[in-house]
Amino acid sequence: MTELGKHKLGRHSATNLSPELDDYQLAAELVREAGQLALLMRQGGLDAQRKTSISDVVTAADHAAEAYVLEQLQRCRPDDGVLGEEGAAVRGSSGRTWVIDPVDGTYNFLQGSTYWCSAIALKDESDVLLGAIFQPEEDKLWIGGKQRATTLNGDPVTTFREDGTNRNAADLSHLGAATYIHPRWLSDPMCAMPWHAAATSAATLRMLGSGSCDLGRVADGQLGCWFQHSCPEWDWLPGKAIVTAAGGVAGSVHVNGLEWFMAGGTTAVHQLRAALESGSVD
Repeated sequence: MTELGKHKLGRHSATNLSPELDDYQLAAELVREAGQLALLMRQGGLDAQRKTSISDVVTAADHAAEAYVLEQLQRCRPDDGVLGEEGAAVRGSSGRTWVIDPVDGTYNFLQGSTYWCSAIALKDESDVLLGAIFQPEEDKLWIGGKQRATTLNGDPVTTFREDGTNRNAADLSHLGAATYIHPRWLSDPMCAMPWHAAATSAATLRMLGSGSCDLGRVADGQLGCWFQHSCPEWDWLPGKAIVTAAGGVAGSVHVNGLEWFMAGGTTAVHQLRAALESGSVD
């Protein structure tokens, strides 16, 4: 961890996490601590480095938050692997891997928006087991997985409950869809055609800049559904776990050489898949 990160963390929390925490408790504490550390570092001023474009950036807060999570996981789950957006790569012996996104929505984070989060997932060799997403400036913590239904700040999420308001049956044309596409991809028909087909199938669009924040809101009903192409695991697995543990569905489809990821209710995801496939040029 950087010296700045250590200094900020010392002001925030000097206590190491306990290995006795279960996986859900550990995930919740890790994203809370990482998010609070990043927020403290931003308050002290940060410079950004460009990665692939002016909107794809990284800061010292990203690195410090990931280093903290890595350190705690190596203490608390020494047999598990770790994969982080900012370079953490540990091969474990347990068959399980923690996937870290220390700051999802870094461009928003730097611009002073509250729409960013820290996210983590735990996966095994077959699927994602759990996810946790914490949005510090709005104090929202989503957590859920195969062994625990999704909660938001400890309260059950009931968006996809089986009654008259069952979101699984909602038609895409009646829902707001969250998405993201970089402007340069809109000039490539191989990407733009499927994206346009899906986008024009929804009632309205939202492009807010943090996939994990979007997916938490799909789970709790603030957003209707979500789609995006070419997501790395740290941008996809935390939210996938949370949406599916809330009773929704998540999946992907290959169109024109790109993998598109989708989440929401059963009907909406089926219709998103069909719309994306209609943009195929094969």
